[in-house]
Formats: sequence, structure tokens, C-alpha cells
Amino acid sequence: MMTMVESTIDPEQLRTALLDQAAGAYAGFEGWIRNHNDGQSVLRLEYEAYAPLAVKEGERVIQEAMAKFDVLHARCVHRSGLLEIGDCAVWVGVSAAHRDAAFDACRYIIDQVKVRLPIWKKEHYTNGDSGWVNCERCAAHA
Repeated sequence: MMTMVESTIDPEQLRTALLDQAAGAYAGFEGWIRNHNDGQSVLRLEYEAYAPLAVKEGERVIQEAMAKFDVLHARCVHRSGLLEIGDCAVWVGVSAAHRDAAFDACRYIIDQVKVRLPIWKKEHYTNGDSGWVNCERCAAHA
């Protein structure tokens, strides 16, 4: 399941939802907002997304991971809106019978989400500047 949210992500609640008596392993990933990037001091981030397409493509990614790896459950949640340093921006969780499948599926999901979903990140720097990250089309319009 893929979800886009504007509210705080609760990793513990999400992890609990993946519990399964057939699962012997869980792998998770949390992407946090850090205070620096490329030599700049970062104050906060802003994520914009085309949510309907992001959810649809995210569901495809999760289904691919479940078909490719021996996974019982998989979920991804991504924030949009304004986020502060330390906030969780993206969460991925996978439960599987064995750890290798859980690790591999988790890595596959986050890697694919980063390149395939229409989600754009804007950094706000402590010096008052801001800039879109890895979004050449966005920067061209700014």
C-alpha cells in the first residue's frame, strides 16, 4: 500500500500493521530531514507531489517488489508539505518469512520511489535562499 500524507508519520504504528504470524523478518527504512545538503545549511524542506499519480505509481512499485521478492506485506508512506529538521519524510516497511527478502524488497521500494514518483523537494536554507533538489524542470521555472 502506498500513501501520501501531510501529517506526521508514525513508524511504530505502521510497523505494527505489518505483523504476521508467517513473518520471520521485518525491514524498514525511514528518511529524515537533515540540516545540510551540498554544503548548504538547511532550515526546512517542502515536498510537492502530484498525489494521484504518486499513489498509483507507488502501488505499482510495491506490487513489483511483492512479485519479485518473497514478501508478505509491504507499505510506503511519503509526506508532502512543509517539514522541519528531524521529521520523517518517507517510511517503507516490509514483512517477509526471511530477512533477505525483507531487506531486498525494502531497498527496491525506496530506490524506485525516489526515481519514479512525481514528488519534488524544495530546500529552504538558513541564509534565506531556497532551491529545488534534483528537479531540473522545476529549477528552470523558478
